[in-house]
Amino acid sequence: MKRILLTSAFLLAIAGNGFAADAIAPEAVPAGFVWTGGYVGLQAGYGWGKSDATYSDGDTTSPKVDGFIGGVYVGYNYQLSNNVVVGLDADVTYSDMKGGASYFTDAGDPFDPEFQSDVNLKWSGAVRARLGYAVDRFLPYIAGGVAVGSIEYKGFDNGTVFDSGGTSTHVGWTLGLGTEYAFSDQWVGRAEYRYTDFGSKELSASEIDVKLHSHDLRIGMAYKF
Repeated sequence: MKRILLTSAFLLAIAGNGFAADAIAPEAVPAGFVWTGGYVGLQAGYGWGKSDATYSDGDTTSPKVDGFIGGVYVGYNYQLSNNVVVGLDADVTYSDMKGGASYFTDAGDPFDPEFQSDVNLKWSGAVRARLGYAVDRFLPYIAGGVAVGSIEYKGFDNGTVFDSGGTSTHVGWTLGLGTEYAFSDQWVGRAEYRYTDFGSKELSASEIDVKLHSHDLRIGMAYKF
């Protein structure tokens, strides 16, 4: 009986010490925000840039374009153990970036016709690789990749269309930088600057070479999975 009582006392002492240790042990520090995962979001912004329309005779006009842009983006991030974040991002945007430029074949002749070139970036898209560094819920990053854009050209003679031109799909490149902030575990905001060179392409029907480069400022909000 004495042996049982001593054994019971010994076990109660051990249990008591364990409970006491649990009571005074500090709580585990929660892990920081983890950026690994997919996302889908909406974005909007403002873009501006310059186009060059070069005719077969060598004459060139340089319309300046600007306007609203807005669309969707999707992607996936993977956070490494050293807080470096790598990812892939794709987007498609509607664009209202457009503008025109005029010139006279003989500026000294008031009766000489005035020609105008109008350029309109109708939509654009990009697939980009991203590289960032996570500071808990902040993620500054750079991104670059392939850009695609649909560019429309029209030529006017004193306000009347003399060259319906056409629409061509351009493939170029884009490079940007930005930052994201996770407002919660699911909702992530974004602010970004982007430069895009859509390259040049000839409209075969008009024998006009059209090129465009642009600057964008965009903000977005995404849902993280």
